[in-house]
Amino acid sequence: MAPEKLPEGLEYWAITTTDHNGNNAVAGGMMKRMMPEQQGITNYIDVKSVEEYSSKVEQLGGKVRMAKMAVPGMGYLAVCSDTENNTFGLWENDTTAK
Repeated sequence: MAPEKLPEGLEYWAITTTDHNGNNAVAGGMMKRMMPEQQGITNYIDVKSVEEYSSKVEQLGGKVRMAKMAVPGMGYLAVCSDTENNTFGLWENDTTAK
C-alpha cells in the first residue's frame, strides 16, 4: 500500500501493509530525519500500556530515554534503550490520545 502523508505539517508518512490475503499487517511511519548524521532507525513495539512497559524496561535494567508522549488522535509512545544501549520504542494505540 502507498504511504499516506499526514496533514499535521510534519514530513511524516503513515505506512500500512497487507498480507497475501489482504489482511492488515505491519504498520508504521517514516519521517524526515531531524539530525541525519546522528539519527538512526527506531523500531516500535506495540504494547497495551506505555506506562506499564516503560516500568518493565527500567525493572529489567533498561532506560526510558523519552517518557510517554501523546500523538494526538493516534496513541502514545516512549523511547527506551536496553542494557546494551540499543534504542527501541514503545507504542500504545489510543485514538483518544491528546
